[in-house]
Amino acid sequence: MAYNYMTQAGYDKLIAEINELESVQRPEISRHLAEARDKGDLSENAEYDAAKEAQGLLEGKIAQLKALVSNARIIDESKLSTDSVQILNKVTIRNTKTGAELTYTLVSDSEANLKEKKISVNTPIAKGLMGRKVGDTVEVQTPGGLLHFEILNISI
Repeated sequence: MAYNYMTQAGYDKLIAEINELESVQRPEISRHLAEARDKGDLSENAEYDAAKEAQGLLEGKIAQLKALVSNARIIDESKLSTDSVQILNKVTIRNTKTGAELTYTLVSDSEANLKEKKISVNTPIAKGLMGRKVGDTVEVQTPGGLLHFEILNISI
């Protein structure tokens, strides 16, 4: 069984989303189904078919989120270290070819968000950085080609 490592904030966000889906969206879809059913012949009722499909998608999403939560392991942030790169570290790297500096926080798949500069520990870049120390040069094979990075800083 694969565990989903995440922060307390990420876990709380998933629980809030499940509650929203179950307490707000599920009753709304049930109401749409009832309205469509009241309109008569279900064999030619596109509104009923659409509501049934929306219900199936919603139930699938709820099941997926509950599976994530059931396998969740909350990371104790007080035990994190900056000796080497690990999950929940903020890592500043420099592309040795272009000189561009980037800072990313390494997080679980469910918390990854590129707009917030949070990348999954399962990405090629994060895999290449894991376990490395400040000053190390890392060679990473990405879908776009081979990249070389120097680790400038590791923080929490």
